[in-house]
Formats: sequence, C-alpha cells, structure tokens
Amino acid sequence: MNFDLTEEQRMICDTADRVGADFGPDYWLEKDRAKAFPQELWQAICDAGLCGVALSEEHGGSGLGMQEMALIVEHLAATGGGATLGQLFMINPIFGGVSLSRYGSAEQQAQMLPELTAGRMNFSMALTEPDAGSNTLELRSFARADGDGWRLSGQKIWITGVKEGHKMLVVARTKKVEEVSRRTEGLTMFMIDIDRPGLTFAPIEKLGTNTLSSCSVFFDDVRIEPQELVGTLHGGWFELLEVLNTERIVTTAALIGAGHMAIRQAVEYANVRKVFRGTPIGAYQGVQFPLAQAHAQLQTARLMNLNAAWLCDEGRPYGSEANTAKLIAAQAAMSAIEHAMQTLGGMGYARESHLERLWRDARLFKFAPVAEEMVLNFIATHDLGLPRGY
Repeated sequence: MNFDLTEEQRMICDTADRVGADFGPDYWLEKDRAKAFPQELWQAICDAGLCGVALSEEHGGSGLGMQEMALIVEHLAATGGGATLGQLFMINPIFGGVSLSRYGSAEQQAQMLPELTAGRMNFSMALTEPDAGSNTLELRSFARADGDGWRLSGQKIWITGVKEGHKMLVVARTKKVEEVSRRTEGLTMFMIDIDRPGLTFAPIEKLGTNTLSSCSVFFDDVRIEPQELVGTLHGGWFELLEVLNTERIVTTAALIGAGHMAIRQAVEYANVRKVFRGTPIGAYQGVQFPLAQAHAQLQTARLMNLNAAWLCDEGRPYGSEANTAKLIAAQAAMSAIEHAMQTLGGMGYARESHLERLWRDARLFKFAPVAEEMVLNFIATHDLGLPRGY
C-alpha cells in the first residue's frame, strides 16, 4: 500500500490552504454571527477549480475523484471553516454533482454541472421528513403521476441550504409503501427548481452551522416535469445510497479539519501559557495526553476516510469504511475541540477564540447526516453479522 500523496494531490492541498487562508477564522466568525452564507469563500473555491475536482473536464471539472475532494475539504476546514465547511461540498459537489454526474441525463449534466462548477448555481437535497429521519424508507412525500410528469405533495425537515439554493434534489415515493413488495421499491429522485409554485419553506432556529440555513420544506401539489427525473423511476433507493455515502466522506474530512484546527490552537496556547513556577502548561501530561489522544483518533479517521474515498474512486464497495471513518471523526473532533477549550480555560469560552463556534458546528455531526447509533447498527449487522433488532 502506498499512502503517499501524488504531486498533483499535494498541489491541490496547497491550493486549498491558500484559498482557506484568505478566509480565516475571523471571516467565519463574522459569517456565523450574521447567519450569512459564505458566498465570497465559495466563489473563491469555485474560481480555484476546487469545487469541480471530481467532475468531468467536459463540465468544467478536473476529472479527479473523491480522494482529492476529501483532501480539499480537510484543508479548507482546518484553515478556519471547521465542520460546517463540509456542508458547502455536501450541497453542491455531492447533492448536485454526484447525483447528476452519475444518474442525470446528458441534458441535465450539460445544463447544470457547468453552472455548479462556476459557482453560479447552488443545490440542496430534500430527504429527511418529520417521521422519517434515519428510517428513510418510511418517507411519505408522494409524487403522483400527472400526464407526462408528476405532482408532489409532502413535507421535509432539516433541509440544508434551501434559502441559498437554486435547485433541490428531492427524494419522494412514486409508489406508496403499501403498493410495493419491498420497501426499497418505489423511491425516485428529482432535481427541481426551488423557486416553484407550491414549494414553500421556513427556516429553523438552531445552535450552530449558522452559515447555511436549515429549513422545513412544504410541497403542495408541486408540478415536476419529465426532464427533472434523476436516475431510475421507482428505483432510486440504491442510487440515493451512493449520494449519501459520498456525503459521509466530505463530512468526515471536515470534522478532521475542525479537530486539527482546534488542536493547533491549543498547542500554540499551551506552549506560551505559563503558571506555577513559570512552566508552560503544555509540559503537563494532563494537558498533553487528551490532545495527543484526539490527534491519534483524527489520524486514524483520516486514513480510513481516504481509504473509503479510494475505494469509491475504484468503483468498489466503500460503505463500511465511510461509515466507520465518520463515526471516529465525529467523536475525535468533539474530543479535540473540548480539550482545546479546556486547555485555553476561560479564553476557550470566549467567542474570539473560535473554539465555541467549532464546538457548536461539530456537535451536529454526532447525529447527522447519520447518527452514531445507526453507524454502530450498520457495523454490527453488516460487518459483524449480528442480528438486526430494528
């Protein structure tokens, strides 16, 4: 096994570092307080060619893969964005890019992917419902046939990026649960305009990730045109899983970056802060060990995540690796941030330290986009062969 980065990958990481450095922690603090989308940063990411790294050159991308995307997200998150940086890549290169590049029609790809890579079109994905969170197969939003298209009615919740978006990847039933022999049947993906009659949304007040809105979305007999179908009619379940597994990879990368940012700040402080006989507090094992433990866990998650990304690029199964990496990264990032706050003491509680924002944002990813408990369920049943209890 060769764990060395290629020269091209190192150049990509350097580019991400340079872009991120222009929009450091103070920029993110300002955007967090204003609850404003980081448009300037996202445009810079697109202008540098980082947004479309895994998309084809034909559509404005670089023709590379998920390995490179994971590295970009990790480096951008570590420069100041923290865990929420990954959400920018979730809504656009994943929800928009992966769904369209793998399952969209040639017309859809030609129309939307160049707009995505140029930063002129933002996306979101409407999946979660009030009564269907982890149990996706129980979703009730229904698109009934209407001539050559469909009419969609239902409700979604905790949908990211709706206010800032132009297009929405909607997952709905086109056959009701009682009409299919297996619950995985009858699900379909559509890519529709957010600005459309019958589609309304309401923002949700929340603890963190303030730079991207989270909304409840309502569909009241929304017309869907035939050319807005993405993938297979009634057969979108396994296509959706591919989108969700790549989402895990960028989530993990952002958590790793957030954890390393926190540790870096704690180390800098611990090396200069002196108490009790003038000794830097970084010399105390009570300070050292928690940070070292978090660092070790972050490095472990990083290797597993890059392995998942490599398997994805090779066209091989990678769900176990992606889920395992996300589980460890969420735990390690929270540990790193909390111990960094403890290292800084009172200053770790101040907004100017940026750690409280990192904590608020990273906390979401202990249960999103997939909860720890559901990852452990997956590992237990899929990897260990234990019986399913739900």
